[in-house]
Amino acid sequence: MERPSLEFNLPDTHEEGKLYVVDSLNNLNKLNVCPAESQHSLDEEENTGGAGESMAGSNTRNQCLFFITFILTLIISLALVSFVIFLIFQTRNEVDQISSRLLSEKKNIEELKKLNNIILKHLNQSRIKE
Repeated sequence: MERPSLEFNLPDTHEEGKLYVVDSLNNLNKLNVCPAESQHSLDEEENTGGAGESMAGSNTRNQCLFFITFILTLIISLALVSFVIFLIFQTRNEVDQISSRLLSEKKNIEELKKLNNIILKHLNQSRIKE
């Protein structure tokens, strides 16, 4: 019954402890230096190994998606502005037509008032004569 010597196991445990302390210090340093979002991406890069290439592809894809979204937003905005300008001109034309009709109706009403006054005068004069 041989017991394994503690001396043989101690160096391995000691080395593992050193690695654990160094790893903990590195993680603490990352937490202090990097914000939470970048820390998350750093941890993903460490875990995946080849994530740098996929992250670059993802960034390119995100930039392309952002660019397409930006262009579509600009096109839609341009269409909406054009439609609003069209509505403004259309409304201006309608208002001009209505105001010209009102002016002509005002003239007609004034002429009718004059005719009414002339008829009343004539009737008054004819009553006086009778």
